[in-house]
Amino acid sequence: MDDAQSPAPVRLPDIKTIPLRAPLDWLAAGWRDFCAIPATASLYGLILAAVSAGIFWLLWSTGSASWFYVLLGGFLLVGPMLGMGLYAASRSLAAGAKPRLIDVFWVRDAAHIEQLILGLLLVFLYFLWTRMAQVIYALSTWRILRDRSDFLNFVLLDPAGQLMVLIGLATGGFVAFCNYALAAVAAPMLLDRRYTVFMALATSVRAVNRNFFPMLLWAVLIVALTLLGILFAFIGLAIVFPIIGMASWHAYKALIRGA
Repeated sequence: MDDAQSPAPVRLPDIKTIPLRAPLDWLAAGWRDFCAIPATASLYGLILAAVSAGIFWLLWSTGSASWFYVLLGGFLLVGPMLGMGLYAASRSLAAGAKPRLIDVFWVRDAAHIEQLILGLLLVFLYFLWTRMAQVIYALSTWRILRDRSDFLNFVLLDPAGQLMVLIGLATGGFVAFCNYALAAVAAPMLLDRRYTVFMALATSVRAVNRNFFPMLLWAVLIVALTLLGILFAFIGLAIVFPIIGMASWHAYKALIRGA
């Protein structure tokens, strides 16, 4: 009798096939959502921009600027978790409601154990990347680079430094793409409490595998726009990050059938 009344198990959702230009449509949708709540979205982005600029200033002032590219990789790794409020905002806008400031900064559906597990996984990948970066640096030179000029001379003029940068970019890119495949769909998907973190991770990998080239284009766009936001003295992140976050919600909706 109990078996007859138990709810049917939730299955992994089907994955849609999307065209190559779909990421551009997601960006356009993210921009429309940004324009719908410009003050709230900009404040969300400004906080992130201020924290990022503060970290960069601290590294630069202490002569540790060589760690900036490592932290940039970490930002891209944990970025999906930072966008929870933006996913919720786009979800509200799609439902015809205008999200309040508190709804964006405190997402009740994100406050549960599945989100915590995903966050810990992304943090683990970040620390894995930092250790890999340390190993690459240690194998590239026996010298201690004491200040910014030493580091710049090493990476720009020394063949060993140039090789270190190439290996670091290749290794970091691989780790970042693995993280991207795990989290691209998983983070917004977990706002739907029907799914566990393991179901969300599996669905995300399946979505990237089925639509490899569109999702690769989406990854390139995310990196390029993030770098563009940083180049504009980090202020650009106040606009870039909210647009990417909201576009990621539309990516999830476009990729997952029944989302």
